[in-house]
Amino acid sequence: MIGTLLTFFAVGLLTIIVVGVVLSVVGAVFSLTIGLASFLLFKVGPILLAGWVVMKVLERKKRREYLSDADRRWLEGE
Repeated sequence: MIGTLLTFFAVGLLTIIVVGVVLSVVGAVFSLTIGLASFLLFKVGPILLAGWVVMKVLERKKRREYLSDADRRWLEGE
């Protein structure tokens, strides 16, 4: 009778320890994921957005600087 109770106690204690370790690992992974996502969203994201806007503005300026027909003939050697 006491042996059975001690076995149940040991199994319950082991289960609580294993569940605690698993939950702490899941919590750490979740915390790292949230931290990485917030870093990318609030630190890297605005820099990428600003770079994208600058590249689009520069790209539009390059489109306006087209060669005239005379310049194109001169470059081609005609």
